[in-house]
Amino acid sequence: QVELVESGGGLVQSGGSLSLSCSASGSIHRIVTIGWYRQSLGKDRELVARISEDDRINYGDSVKGRFTLSRDAGKRTVFLQMNNLKPGDTAVYVCNAFIYDRAFRPAKTYWGQGAQVTVSS
Repeated sequence: QVELVESGGGLVQSGGSLSLSCSASGSIHRIVTIGWYRQSLGKDRELVARISEDDRINYGDSVKGRFTLSRDAGKRTVFLQMNNLKPGDTAVYVCNAFIYDRAFRPAKTYWGQGAQVTVSS
């Protein structure tokens, strides 16, 4: 069983910074991608940032230049540094990973429980 454990988030004023982390644990053979999506009321879920096993990072257009995704040496924990936050960044941020939990078995998508990020104007 794979588990994604998130921490961080909270409330900050516009222009401030927050960080999030997500750690993958359990039966993990290989992490293909791991990162963050976000969803706010009335909007579709959107990509924030994700990193692939070959260290390529993709950012959503709305966060480029403000958010930075990094990963620890063990490649099971990712960190999202969010700078210059805007009220439009308010959302539930959910960790997402595409993981092979066993060799020769299909990879599966896993989701964390979500972390609230609220940016006040």
